[in-house]
Amino acid sequence: MKRANWDEYFMNIAKVVASRSTCDRKFVGGVIVRDKTILSTGYNGSIRKLEHCSEVGHMMENNHCVATIHAEANAILQAAKNGVCIDNGTIYTTASPCWPCFKMIANAGLTRICYGEFYRDERIFKTAKKLKIELVKLNMNVILSPPKAGEESQKRDPSASLTPQDDVKVSSPRPPKAGPPLAEKRGSSSIPAKRLGE
Repeated sequence: MKRANWDEYFMNIAKVVASRSTCDRKFVGGVIVRDKTILSTGYNGSIRKLEHCSEVGHMMENNHCVATIHAEANAILQAAKNGVCIDNGTIYTTASPCWPCFKMIANAGLTRICYGEFYRDERIFKTAKKLKIELVKLNMNVILSPPKAGEESQKRDPSASLTPQDDVKVSSPRPPKAGPPLAEKRGSSSIPAKRLGE
């Protein structure tokens, strides 16, 4: 197996972080790095001490689950909670950030975003260029399936920076698990405070 480069290494870790996600509409992981050192991680999940979507269903508004805090936001919040400076760092995320998460990334002082699949919002490309934030699309298939001995590892495609590619497709959210209607599983105005674990 060919030795992973740093982008591959950290994106592979982001993929493992994504496996902790508790909102089954989308599994996303984020890893914040500076100087080849991991500073913080985050994944899609509910507010601390509240039930997860995987346990009680989704809180839907405008076709979005608003009970979930996104991976990028959780990674930034985790750093802030622990007093870790992430200025001038890189965030590796398995899906490109939504617009609110992108704004948070920019204001947190992160200067590089490496992402796997494109997700929803193309405004991030134009704004990243204005802010001189580097956007890098990494090939998840290559990263997560290392080449066999003797095969050449695919390098980062520089043309994937800053502009969405023609072959990038926005993936549809995963359908919720079968069961009672979501509105019956989690009310739209309140969530029970009983903790079911993290």
